[in-house]
Amino acid sequence: MSEEELQNLEELVDGYKSKVATVFKGTVTWDKDFIFLARTQKGYEIDYDANVEWGCQPSEPFMLSLGACIATDCVMFLQKMKVQLSSFKVDITGTKPETPPQFFKQFDVMLHIAGQNLSEKKIQRAIALSRDKYCGIYHSLRSDVVLNIKYEILKESDPK
Repeated sequence: MSEEELQNLEELVDGYKSKVATVFKGTVTWDKDFIFLARTQKGYEIDYDANVEWGCQPSEPFMLSLGACIATDCVMFLQKMKVQLSSFKVDITGTKPETPPQFFKQFDVMLHIAGQNLSEKKIQRAIALSRDKYCGIYHSLRSDVVLNIKYEILKESDPK
């Protein structure tokens, strides 16, 4: 990718990222036991349950948000690089210590990507841009969190 193409890509991304809200609001309401209902400002809901019987643990959507942020950035960058994606899937694993404070120490992310005009160089560039500059979820984490991102290029007929 030439320096000019890279500059054009970053300008397109800056335009997209400038449309992202800068203030977020939501509510978390206790239901019973350790069950809570969270609602975004747009009305989307997530059920949380510390006992994991009626909803997810609070850290699960956080981990998935990291995966979604990386995925969103990478899909956008790859599309801007003229890749015609046919599939894009993220598997993510977060690791915490067994004793408090139980913050995420490491995330292992595996991207499964298929499409036309796809190259390792383009994928590596998309990952680097997301990790190093654009993924707001990653940049909201502790500075000592380890983020490992790997990828595999799938054949068009190989859904994972």
